[in-house]
Amino acid sequence: MTDTAPEQSPLPLAGIKIVEFAGIGPGPHAAMMLADMGATVVRIDRAGGNGWPNPVADRGRTVIELDLRDAEGKQRCLSLIDSADIVIEGYRPGVMERLGFGPDALAVRNPGLIYGRMTGWGQDGPLAKAAGHDINYIALTGALAALGDDEAPPRPPLNLVGDFGGGSTFLVMGILAALFDRTRSGKGRVVDAAIVDGVAASMTFFAGLLPSGAISLDRRKNLLGGAAPFYRCYRCADGRDISIGPIEPQFYRELITRIGAPVALLDRQNDMACWEADSGILAGIFAAKTQDEWCALLEGSDACFAPVLTLVEAAAHPHNVARAQYATRDGVLHAAPAPRFTPLT
Repeated sequence: MTDTAPEQSPLPLAGIKIVEFAGIGPGPHAAMMLADMGATVVRIDRAGGNGWPNPVADRGRTVIELDLRDAEGKQRCLSLIDSADIVIEGYRPGVMERLGFGPDALAVRNPGLIYGRMTGWGQDGPLAKAAGHDINYIALTGALAALGDDEAPPRPPLNLVGDFGGGSTFLVMGILAALFDRTRSGKGRVVDAAIVDGVAASMTFFAGLLPSGAISLDRRKNLLGGAAPFYRCYRCADGRDISIGPIEPQFYRELITRIGAPVALLDRQNDMACWEADSGILAGIFAAKTQDEWCALLEGSDACFAPVLTLVEAAAHPHNVARAQYATRDGVLHAAPAPRFTPLT
């Protein structure tokens, strides 16, 4: 690991100014990504912060504490927005309007403003003003039901699928599209990024394959959900885990050949009736060696293999080190900005 982040220059959003209203989760993550792309971000926070300080997700900001109900604080905030390109807020519907910072009011002062709204349920609908978190949003969109083992209730995949996959990623995408449109129209837009919308859009890949039977979202039959013996994790002799994912027949053959598994597994790769038994066979084989031993045998091959690493272990992995994927700043581990930008030559 290095002590400095890899330089990404030129940064495409240099000169873009963002006013971020402090929140938690996907809003700050979106602002972080935009700051990593070169935007200048000023966060408006209340005294004492929001109770969720995060030196990684909060990087790249100037923080100003203002009381938005105070005339002086409100005016100072409006002055910042007057010269901004983007506003990001993550309050429940109606809160910004009551404070006097809704998109209609701000558009009068700054017609080119891109107004990014980050919510869980959206700006309208029966649940719009209800409290919720990632687990609730992915539950309502069909994603959570497909996760985990069939014998137990689903387990949430951290808050990667909702807050960040369906939330901040779609908010950033919408903001960038609106910025591009502004170069042609000269006018700003409201970007209504709801986590339920983003997760539903992400689930279209699976919805499109369901009619043909190419995939199932039944946890007992879900090829990509861990039901298949060739797409899951296994425990090793040292108690550590590995992941395999050779979906394609030629890659599965590579795995079976390298680990010395019965060749009969190849012909029945997609026979769901054999999946439980074949998973047991592979589990027994993988339990005979340590994670390091399997890495020595499989890593870098076409067996579609990787060790299951902790975040700290990931930062020390040779591939991530070679790409300067992580950096330690002030004792805190940071991932490098993504995506990476280089000039076209």
